[in-house]
Amino acid sequence: MAIDGRGRGGYSKGKVQSVKISDILKKRSTFSFEVYPPKEETPLEPLLEVMSMLYRFAPDFISCTYGAGGSNKGRSIEICRAVKESGHEIMTHFTCIGNTREDIKNYIREYTALGVENILVVRGDLPEGWKNTQGDFAHANDLLAFLSREFPGLCMAAAGYPEKHLMAGSFDEDIAHLRSKQDKGAQLIMTQLCHDVSAYERYRERVRRAGIKLPVIVGFMPVLYKDLTIRMALSNGCSIPGELAALIGRYEKDPEGFKKAGKEYSVRQIHRYLAAGIDGLHIYTLNRCEDVSEIVTVSGVKSVQ
Repeated sequence: MAIDGRGRGGYSKGKVQSVKISDILKKRSTFSFEVYPPKEETPLEPLLEVMSMLYRFAPDFISCTYGAGGSNKGRSIEICRAVKESGHEIMTHFTCIGNTREDIKNYIREYTALGVENILVVRGDLPEGWKNTQGDFAHANDLLAFLSREFPGLCMAAAGYPEKHLMAGSFDEDIAHLRSKQDKGAQLIMTQLCHDVSAYERYRERVRRAGIKLPVIVGFMPVLYKDLTIRMALSNGCSIPGELAALIGRYEKDPEGFKKAGKEYSVRQIHRYLAAGIDGLHIYTLNRCEDVSEIVTVSGVKSVQ
């Protein structure tokens, strides 16, 4: 049940030709990882070591988030540069938070100068105390339309929410916004966290009924830490299925036991998603390469190249 990801393995210093994720998806499913940038005062080397271990699985791409509230753009660019120089493909995240049209054009030019052509376009979480994005765009679909006009060569992804965005008034409203993202230039969908595979399957049916034809890459977060699992589920508005809730209760005061059981649960979840049918698997690594490597290897979804 392995995903057929034939990304570049190994390390080949120097600039490489960019590959659009949308072009890969026309041929096969994808396999990828997500990392997040360290704080400004923190050395980059530990994350570079993490990525070096992830490269062994020959992912189709690595994605890099911003920090909370759209911060850490500088570190994001550093990471993009490092991934490109390693001979691998990168997808950066880009938000509306605090960005004017000129800011956006300048940042995107900086990314494209590095050979970055894949971007996940999101509104972004509002920093505490903010009532709006304090930028020129309030929503991701408007930013997508702007980038489509200004940078027509980009491959742009939109975020999808299998259990509905927290701020959407209804599921129909949420799907309508996703349809707008398709119409304004998105070429693929990357889902946010979802532990309920059946909810994902229902979501995919809704998406297709709405005339959204974009491939859907599933965002998958391994279960490693009890408190983080609960916090991320709450912040994303996603449910905790009974099987996972039982693990949380059983290992409430046993972190090591929970991690072991969580890894086994994560392997089962990967198999469930593959059986459900997905266009790609995107693993939120939490910058934990050893645990994630073990899960990927045991699942059989990918092997070290």
